[in-house]
Amino acid sequence: QVQLVESGGGLVQAGGSLRLSCAASGTIFSLHTMAWYRQAPGKQRELVARITNGGSTIYADSVKGRFTISRDNAKSTVYLQMNSLKPEDTAVYYCNSFYSPVNYWGQGTQVNVSS
Repeated sequence: QVQLVESGGGLVQAGGSLRLSCAASGTIFSLHTMAWYRQAPGKQRELVARITNGGSTIYADSVKGRFTISRDNAKSTVYLQMNSLKPEDTAVYYCNSFYSPVNYWGQGTQVNVSS
């Protein structure tokens, strides 16, 4: 059974930084495409960033140049470095793991950015 455990969320002022971590277990992590999604109150869950097992990355337009996704296969962990945070980045951030044909989700970690 794949388990994803996020950490690193919290409260930060606008302009600040946070780093989210997602530790995976129960699978061969290096084979998975990993991603971060977020869901703000009253809004649909949206893709923030994705990194393939080969290291290719994509970002939502709203976070390009501010957020960086990375992975450490030796630690079975994916990271999301978030810089220059804005109040509109406030959301629950979810770690996602995809290995065809199954998606796995973490429990989410809250990020609050105050103005």
